[in-house]
Amino acid sequence: MMTNESVEFVHVHVPPPAGSTETRTLVLLHGTGGDERDLLNVGATVVPGARLLGIRGQVLEGGMPRFFRRLAEGVFDEADIIRRARDLVGFIAVAAQRYGFNRSQVVALGYSNGANIASAAMLLHPQVFQAAVLLRAMVPLQTPPLADLSNLCVLVSEGELDPIVPRANAERLAAMLSTAGAKVSLRWEPAGHALTVSDVEAARTWMAANREPG
Repeated sequence: MMTNESVEFVHVHVPPPAGSTETRTLVLLHGTGGDERDLLNVGATVVPGARLLGIRGQVLEGGMPRFFRRLAEGVFDEADIIRRARDLVGFIAVAAQRYGFNRSQVVALGYSNGANIASAAMLLHPQVFQAAVLLRAMVPLQTPPLADLSNLCVLVSEGELDPIVPRANAERLAAMLSTAGAKVSLRWEPAGHALTVSDVEAARTWMAANREPG
């Protein structure tokens, strides 16, 4: 699945606080124009005491970091998605060895473009995440490969007034993940594309309910 060469990403690693019994590592994946620190506070709120790994996308669009190229708003370069997802999964494996965390306890927390690369990584490399929180996500691949996501829990949190993510697209993503076997929770926030306090609190509640023994 992976090549022998790994790609290094600009990232920030925050180990669990002293005394924490939380075994999960949150991989934080920012939206367009963000960076590796954007979701640190969100991650610490969603899973208190977790190890955090914030990763910066390697593609620049108008000087703004992203995780993969797009051809237009909502039109993705799928060949680039496949390559970038492979690189991301390879880096997570390297980071697990470097920082000493359990690869079977890795959770994706992605917003917008970060949520899209997370869902692509799940569909292309089904064992990479134990769970995922996808905030304002879209379908990343029009015809993804068959994947077995039966051991995966996913929260998809969308905005009812989002001008970027059409409702039908979000519903198709949830159905795509569900068809692959994932246990999917799709929620709608009375908001646009920006995250809200309710998004974060809902993710925290969902993560607590879907905790697996480490």
